Amino acid sequence: MNWAFLQGLLSGVNKYSTAFGRVWLSIVFLFRVMVFVVAAEKVWGDEQKDFKCNTAQPGCHNVCYDHFFPVSHVRLWALQLIFVTCPSFLVVMHVAYREDRERKHRLKYGENCHRLYQNTGKKRGGLWWTYVLTLIFKIAVDATFVYLLYHIYEGYDFPSLIKCEQDPCPNKVDCFIARPTEKRIFTIFMVVTSLACILLSIFEIVYLIGKRCHECCVTVHRSSHVMNNTIRSASNLTESSTLKLKSTIEPPAPSYIVPVS
Repeated sequence: MNWAFLQGLLSGVNKYSTAFGRVWLSIVFLFRVMVFVVAAEKVWGDEQKDFKCNTAQPGCHNVCYDHFFPVSHVRLWALQLIFVTCPSFLVVMHVAYREDRERKHRLKYGENCHRLYQNTGKKRGGLWWTYVLTLIFKIAVDATFVYLLYHIYEGYDFPSLIKCEQDPCPNKVDCFIARPTEKRIFTIFMVVTSLACILLSIFEIVYLIGKRCHECCVTVHRSSHVMNNTIRSASNLTESSTLKLKSTIEPPAPSYIVPVS
C-alpha cells in the first residue's frame, strides 16, 4: 500500500482545514497510520501460521482460525484508514475546481475583472457543504468500523485459550493465539484513536455551524444597522429641507387702516 501518496494527499488538504481538522490529521498520521505501518503489521504478521491447535486432524486448524478470525485486524484497519482519509480528496478537488474556474474567468475577462472567489480555499458556499459532508462521512466510517470490530470478534479482547468445536475437528479442541496481550493492547489503542477522531470531527462540525450562525447574525445586525442609519439620515434630510422651505417663505406685510376724521 502506498502510504506516501496518502500522506501527500492529506498534507495538501491540511491548509484548508480548521484547528480541529489539523489535530485530526495529526492523530491519523502519528497514532494510526504510523502505528499501523511500523508496529501493527509486524505484531500480527502471519496470523494463521502462529495460530496453534492441539490436534492433528486435517482442516481443523484452518476451520477454527476462520471461525474466530473471519477478517484480519490489519486488513480491516487498512480499509478503515483508506475510507476515512479518501473523503479529504473531495475538498482538494473542489478547491481545484474553483481555481480552474477562476483562471478561465480571468482569461476571458482580463486580470482586472471582478473575481468569482475572494479566496478559493475559503469555506464558503459549496465548499463549506463539501467540507461538512466529508466530516459526516468520516464519523460514519469510523463508527461503522469500530462497531464491526466489536461485532465480528465479539469484543476487543484476545483470550489466550480458545475452545473450538467446528467440523471436521474430532471433539472440542484447544487453540492458542500468538501474542494475545500485545494484540489486545494494539486493538484497544486503535479503537481509542478512532473514537478520538470521531469526537474531533463532531467538535469541528459544531464549530463550523456555530461560526456560520455567528457570521449570519453579524451580517443581519449590520444590515439592520445600515438600514436604520439610512432611514435616520433620510428623516434628518427631510426635516432640514422642511425647515429651509419654511424659512424662505416670508410672512405677509401687516396692513394699517388710517381712520378719517
